[in-house]
Amino acid sequence: MNSGLPAVVIDNGTGYTKMGYAGNDDPSFIIPSTIATQSSKGKQTAASMKKGVEDLDFFIGDEAVANSKTYDITNPIRHGQIQNWTHMEQYWEQCIFKYLRCEPEDHYFLLTEPPLNAPENREFTAEIMFETFNVPGLYIAVQAVLALAATWTLKNADRTLTGTVIDSGDGVTHVIPVAEGYVIGSSIKHIPIAGRDITGFVQQIMREREPNIPPAESLEIAKRVKEQYSYVCPDLVKEFAKYDAEPDKWIKPIQAADAVTNRPFSYDVGYERFLGPEIFFNPEIISSDFLTPLPKVVDDTIQSCPIDCRRGLYKNIVLSGGSTMFKDFGRRLQRDIKRSVDFRIKRSEELSGGKIKAVPLEVNVVSHNRQRYAVWFGGSMLASTPDFYNLCHTKAKYDEIGPSICRHNPVFSTA
Repeated sequence: MNSGLPAVVIDNGTGYTKMGYAGNDDPSFIIPSTIATQSSKGKQTAASMKKGVEDLDFFIGDEAVANSKTYDITNPIRHGQIQNWTHMEQYWEQCIFKYLRCEPEDHYFLLTEPPLNAPENREFTAEIMFETFNVPGLYIAVQAVLALAATWTLKNADRTLTGTVIDSGDGVTHVIPVAEGYVIGSSIKHIPIAGRDITGFVQQIMREREPNIPPAESLEIAKRVKEQYSYVCPDLVKEFAKYDAEPDKWIKPIQAADAVTNRPFSYDVGYERFLGPEIFFNPEIISSDFLTPLPKVVDDTIQSCPIDCRRGLYKNIVLSGGSTMFKDFGRRLQRDIKRSVDFRIKRSEELSGGKIKAVPLEVNVVSHNRQRYAVWFGGSMLASTPDFYNLCHTKAKYDEIGPSICRHNPVFSTA
């Protein structure tokens, strides 16, 4: 039963892990989903020479990155899926004891999972949580459902769990239709373009144009340009013309210093400001394998869903994840989806010879200030409701039935 202490909410993403306590507006810690472990081939440290200490000799998050020269760096999560369960267990251990500094036996836990996660993965998660950490209760939530719940705090928001979630993080972008809290699994679309690809593309443009940037700094600078200066433009050709007509106004000169030698250098931030995010709308810029623009993918996803829930899916297109944070991203997406929807309606009216008059279809892309951590914030909100404790799988039930209880998670009621 609920001990009166808030639930722990941990959202493990491919690039970053967000963790904190239910009821808070922001995660307490955001750290890279990276672990640094002793190399089996490399030299062992004096501490790990003592028998049995090897398992304790590891770092996670920013400390892992800082120790990358002497330790093996691995990402236990790839494309949203956990690949290495031993490392994941060590990672959770430090999240709970070192960062959140809590006793897992006193708190219920809410963890997140990607869409179409294998039921076996849920069982492994349940085993680790109930047997290693002895947690009293566990709920494994689908990230898309939490992202929908995160929009409930907006003014005039419908408290609905029907909508299309565009979740774009560091490693992967998903378009996930959700009807009444249940993911329509057969219609989920996956796009192999996300934050990491934008960073790489910006880095490539700058490497070709800016010879002054030290090679060791180029990735960090590309990341900074992407996060601080990039935006989505309505028209690529007009944007190039604008920069060419007034370069002094749009191209920003930046002064910096080499982290190793402290030697100053300068570089310009130019076309990559709008070219980076443009790869969502014109993927042919960077890839010859994947050529479908994001608005078309969203439209195709909704069209492949059952006909009776399509209006709700168009009306509530929710953005989630750091790679949807670009200025005007939602506006451009809404415009492009609306164009294809209006064209289809107009065409059907023409084909019917004007006999059928279609009811206008509302297309609405929802942007909000909690977008970057929408999944974590949705989890924090739902885990602070009394409903949450009734829906959790408990330790007693786990001991009685086993890990198979986590194969299914009841969905929160929207009443």
